[in-house]
Amino acid sequence: MARVSASIDHLELTWRSLDELLAGLDEAQWKTPTGCPGWTVQDNVSHLIDFEAAALGRPRPDHTPADLSHTKNELGAANEIGVDFRRSHTGAEVLREYRDVMAARLAQLERMTEADLQREVPTPAGPGTMQSMLTLRVQDTWSHEQDIRRALGIPGHLDGPAVEESVGYWVQFLPLIVGKRAAAPEGATVVIDVVGVRRVAIEVVDGRARFTDDQPASPTVALRVSPGTFGALVGGRADAPDDVEISGDDELGRRIVGALGFLP
Repeated sequence: MARVSASIDHLELTWRSLDELLAGLDEAQWKTPTGCPGWTVQDNVSHLIDFEAAALGRPRPDHTPADLSHTKNELGAANEIGVDFRRSHTGAEVLREYRDVMAARLAQLERMTEADLQREVPTPAGPGTMQSMLTLRVQDTWSHEQDIRRALGIPGHLDGPAVEESVGYWVQFLPLIVGKRAAAPEGATVVIDVVGVRRVAIEVVDGRARFTDDQPASPTVALRVSPGTFGALVGGRADAPDDVEISGDDELGRRIVGALGFLP
C-alpha cells in the first residue's frame, strides 16, 4: 500500500543511503570533523538519532554538555545534549542505535494517515503541520548525509527525490535572500540554477523581490550551483565549496552567495 506522504519514502531513501555509507567506516572516520561547527561524523549521526528517537517518544538523555561555545542559539544548545551524550560511544555503537531508531521510526511513519499529516505540530521553523515537519526532516537528514560525505571525501546521493524535496524547501526563501539580505537593486533580475534540480528567476519590483515565470535572456546576475554546494551554503557550513558560477553582476552575485546561509 502506498504511503500517505512521499516525504516518508524520501526519508527512508536517505536513511538507507546513509546506512550504506556508515557501514564501511572505521573508528577514525567516525571521529572525522565536519563542516558543522564542533561536530564530527559521529556527532551528525547522533543528532539524527536524537531527533527521531524523541519523535518516537523515547526519553532524551539527562545530560549537560560540557562545551556549548560552538552553538549559535537555543536550538543549537538543545541539539547538543543528545550529541554530546553519545560522544563516549564508539562508531559501531552509534550505528547500531541508528539502525534501531530509524527502523522503529519508519514503522511509526508507515501508520500515519492523511489526518495525521494535517495535524498542527511545533517544528524547528515554527508552527506547522506534520507534513511540513516531514519535509524539514528530509532536508535536515539529507544535509547531514552530505556533511558526512564532504568530510570523508565520499560523494554520493546528489540527485533523486530526497534532493528535490530538500532543494524545493530552500528555494522558497530565495526572494527574501535576494531582496532583503543581498539588497538587490530595483529592477534587478536574478536567475539561480541549482543544476539538475531547480532553476528559478527572481525580479525586484517596487522594492520587493519576487519569483517570476519570465526567464530573462540577460539577467542582472545568474548563479549556477550544484545541489551539494547549495545545501552547504544554505546551511552555513564552514566547508561549503567555493564553486558557484557567477555571470553578470559579480558583486551582486557574491552578495547573494554570502547571504544564502539562513538555516538555524
